Formats: sequence, C-alpha cells, structure tokens
Amino acid sequence: MPTPTPSDQITDSALVQQPSAVVIPDGCNLGVVFRTLIAVNLAVLAAIFLRSDSLMAAVNGFVESAMLIEPACFLSLAILCGLHRYARLLSFFVQRVLCALVPALVTIAVIQLLSGFDWFLNGFSHLSAVGGASLAALVAALFGSALQHYFELRARAFSPVLVEARLQALQARIRPHFLFNSLNAVLSLIRTEPRRAEAALEDLADLIRVLMRDGRAMTTLEKEIRLCRQYLSIEKIRLGERLKVQWERAGISDEVIFRAQIPTLLLQPLIENAVHYGVEPSTEPALIRIQLSHSLERIEIVITNPYNPYSGKGVAALPEGNQMALENIRERLALLYDVEAQLTTTTRLGQFEVRAVFPYVKAALAKPQSSR
Repeated sequence: MPTPTPSDQITDSALVQQPSAVVIPDGCNLGVVFRTLIAVNLAVLAAIFLRSDSLMAAVNGFVESAMLIEPACFLSLAILCGLHRYARLLSFFVQRVLCALVPALVTIAVIQLLSGFDWFLNGFSHLSAVGGASLAALVAALFGSALQHYFELRARAFSPVLVEARLQALQARIRPHFLFNSLNAVLSLIRTEPRRAEAALEDLADLIRVLMRDGRAMTTLEKEIRLCRQYLSIEKIRLGERLKVQWERAGISDEVIFRAQIPTLLLQPLIENAVHYGVEPSTEPALIRIQLSHSLERIEIVITNPYNPYSGKGVAALPEGNQMALENIRERLALLYDVEAQLTTTTRLGQFEVRAVFPYVKAALAKPQSSR
C-alpha cells in the first residue's frame, strides 16, 4: 500500500474531537443560545411573578429586568464561545470554574456600565450598591454552573447513542454481501487486470480502516470525499455501467473542501444507500448526483438517486436498517451541532433526495513535525 504523503498526514489526533473533552458550552451554537436564554428568562419571570402583586406589575418588572439580563446573557455566551475553542487546553475543573466565573464578572460589568444611566438608578438602585451587585453576580454564577452541568449531562447522554451507532454502522455498512461481492469482483480482475485489482484491494482496506474509527471522530470534507470515491470505485467493478456518478460543486472552493470539518462516515453511508436502493434494483444505467455547496458559513450536501416505488426497494419500502442508518446520522449531527444541522429526505419526480446541512467549521491542522 502506498506510503501517505506529508500533505496527507493531517493526523487523526489533530482532527478527532471528543465531545467529552470539553465541558464549556459552545456559546456560538444556536441550540445552546436558545436553551440558555429560555432557561434564564423563565427563571427570572417566575421569580418576578412570585413577588409581584399583579400580572401587569410582573410584566413591567420582567421588561425592566430584561434590560440587564439580556446583555449579560449574550455577552457571557460570546465569551464562552471564545473559550470553547481553547477548552481542550484546560482541565475539567478550570472549565467548570470559568462557566461560573464568566457570568458573574459579566453581570458586575453590565451593572457598572448601566449605573451611569438615570433610568437604571431609578429602577435598580438596589443593584447599584456593592451588596446588590455581589448578590446578582452570585446568582449569575449559580445559573452558569447549573447550565454548564445541564449541557455536560446532555453530552454524556448521547454517548450511548454514539456507541450504538458505531456498532450498527459496523453491522450495516460492513455488510457480508458487500465484502463477498467486492472480493469476488477483485478476484475476477486478478488475472486480466492485476493493477486494477490491487488498487481495489487498497481502496477496500482504506474503507474498512475508516469504518473502524470512533463514531465521534471528525475528519475533513476532502478526506470524506476521497473515501467515497474509493467506495464508488469498488462498486463500479461490481455494477459496471449501471453505476453513474456525477459530482457537482456550487460556491464551494478547494480551501473549504480541504478545511471543512465533517463527522467521519457522514457522506459515505448516504452514498452507499443511494447505490444499494437506487442503482442495484435498476437494470439500466442509474445516475447518483452528489451536490456540494457552501453559503452563509454552512455546508450543504445533496445526494439524489433514482426512486422506483414498484421495485420493492423504494423509500416507501425501505428496510429498517436503512432507516436506522439515517437516524444514526441525524443523532450524530444533533450531538455535534445541535439545531444548526439537519438531515432531511424527500421524494419527487422519481428521485429520492437526501439533504444534509451543517455549519462550516475549519479543521485544525496538525503542526508539521521537525525531521531529525
């Protein structure tokens, strides 16, 4: 097998990201922002209702409090967003302390900033004093710790899903009939086309090696595309002219493809489903279209394959294994990107379409090792 070139050696350790290695919530993630704002505002609203004499007084009190709460929340989330990028350099204890310390310090800073306005002094005179500001900071620290603990537990709750997804991937994607057919196809080439047979075995070995990775591993879009091309070259030996593949790029540069971070085995299983349910049942050439696009700091991948509802292998009759594979990918996207990523499927005009959308995050490059 050929030796990897230095440009290929963006090592797995540099790209792999373990959700459990970071306990600081990602303040840039829309899901984290929404959950934090909802939790904080509901808690403040409940506290104001308990001490108010009427509904109108409670509403007015909440509106006034929002002038302090919202800036403090957004600024705290922005700081945590920056800290999240470097959290792997810190211990778990330091990360948890920062989640409590940042909201406390931000709350004090916002109170000091707003103290120069008359409307704030009239409505929040109790917070302008040292004792009031300290109490507000303590409450903010408790909120920060509670929310950090919630997001940490939420990430841990997904861990069994990842383990199960990996096991199901090994069972569903390293299908015995796929290995059997691939090896038979290679055997048929050994005498007539030995070089092509050797290349096919190398592709098969690379595919199996990647399939054995941790389900939480991250790679680059370029590496995932390369893996998919290797998989398709294996299937091309078996399916021949029936398998037609068309790659399309819209608004996505080579740099984005090389640097875009993507979950390992996100694209390959989707293409495998397209081959298994769109090409294998067909007796005529079938086209699989793979469209890649980049806009508004989001990556979109659309895979389209023929859909024949009368073939017994259409979407309406998809076996449980296929639905499980799609659901596993949805769960992985939810863990890594929360509400910022989606995986949707549609059927129209005789075509089955899978659309995956997720944020564009640049993968960290490994530092070149000095030769001795």
